[in-house]
Amino acid sequence: MTQHISMAAARRFLAIRHLLAPPRGLPASPESVLAVVDRLGSLQFDPLEVAGRNHDLVLGARIAGYGRGLTDELLYGRRLLFETYNKALNLLPTRELPYYRITWQNGADGRAGQLIREHSALAEKLLAVITAEGPKCSGDFERGAAIDWWWGPTSAARAVLEALSVTGRLSLARRDGNRRYYDLTEHLFPADLLEIRIPEREQLRHKLLSRFRGHGLLGAGGSGELWPGTGAAANRAEMRRDLLDRGELVPIEVEGMRGERFVVGDELPLLAQAEREVAAESAGGAVRPGDATPGCSFIAPLDPLMWDRGALGPIYDFEYRWEVYTPAAKRRWGYYVLPILFGDRLVGRIEPRIDRAAKAVRILSLGWEPGFDPIEAPGFVPAFSDALNAYLVFGVADGLLPPPGATHRALFREVASAVPVRRGAAPGPGPRAGRVSAAAAVPRIR
Repeated sequence: MTQHISMAAARRFLAIRHLLAPPRGLPASPESVLAVVDRLGSLQFDPLEVAGRNHDLVLGARIAGYGRGLTDELLYGRRLLFETYNKALNLLPTRELPYYRITWQNGADGRAGQLIREHSALAEKLLAVITAEGPKCSGDFERGAAIDWWWGPTSAARAVLEALSVTGRLSLARRDGNRRYYDLTEHLFPADLLEIRIPEREQLRHKLLSRFRGHGLLGAGGSGELWPGTGAAANRAEMRRDLLDRGELVPIEVEGMRGERFVVGDELPLLAQAEREVAAESAGGAVRPGDATPGCSFIAPLDPLMWDRGALGPIYDFEYRWEVYTPAAKRRWGYYVLPILFGDRLVGRIEPRIDRAAKAVRILSLGWEPGFDPIEAPGFVPAFSDALNAYLVFGVADGLLPPPGATHRALFREVASAVPVRRGAAPGPGPRAGRVSAAAAVPRIR
């Protein structure tokens, strides 16, 4: 039976189930990274690092004092996470690797397999060297003549290494900046895990479920960017019926939205919590998202919360487009802009840059939604101050440079004197607490 919920309950549910109510409520530990991945299913990887890499931003919004070393340990040390293609290039739990073997098979049947066959001698040479000597990157081999590959011409060694990775013969041993080191897949993962074979339909159904796990309230349609690797629309509809029959998805109708949405069956208690909180507020209570003081967080462009761009309008009355690939003259908001979540509402956009040489964060632009006054909104200034300070910790920075001009001068005067948000359940930010503490200081504005 389809459950009907209000728009307010939908917003509250998304904030709670995305571990953003309150933000940064988890301690700085590898186990917290695993907790986020378990909740969201996968984290999208993107190498651009102008404001922080996408998956690091996702984790930094949920983990106090998050540092990239926490995830690197799980990827390249304990091997509890691995990289493969799902919605795009994603970080996934290693225990789910058998469900993604289909990605390797699709690579072998497609362009990657064709490239390996065309350059079979080079492929065998690369495999032999890695077998004998261990992990290698493309820079360890002669460049040779450039060949066409995913993003344009590149060295044959780099293209073939990537193709061998796409087909599963190699896997990522580690990253050194943007340099990728590959090793034989069987050297990196347990043999018993690699021996597991799961029927193709079950793999596809698992991948389809991962999209609903990611966002939390997807419909059946939406942008084509949501569904790569999950089969044709008719097959998705059939597998979605399977997931509904098994109780792994539950149909929901949201007031003011067309068509059914779907909640992961295990998350119905979170939906019930959201409805209770909204009902209590409607009755005049002071209940807040997650029963915590409303917090502020900066949301990554490819955060699962943002996956369904078409739902942002009806749910949040908010527009967003990641404009890194939009010509500068056509951008509305900026190159790498992060939505600002306050409580359970998207209230603005911020464009930060981490200046590592100056150990500072520069805010290139800042804007608010119509009707939202950041100074007058109850509780926003200390919450925003807390979020800025957490971002300084994230960026290993000591100071903040506000946007140029006078538009935001009054706000940053308030931020400079704000009493930070304190949350009894939220731990301190970790190893840099002596210099910049999200729970005990305000951002130092230069």
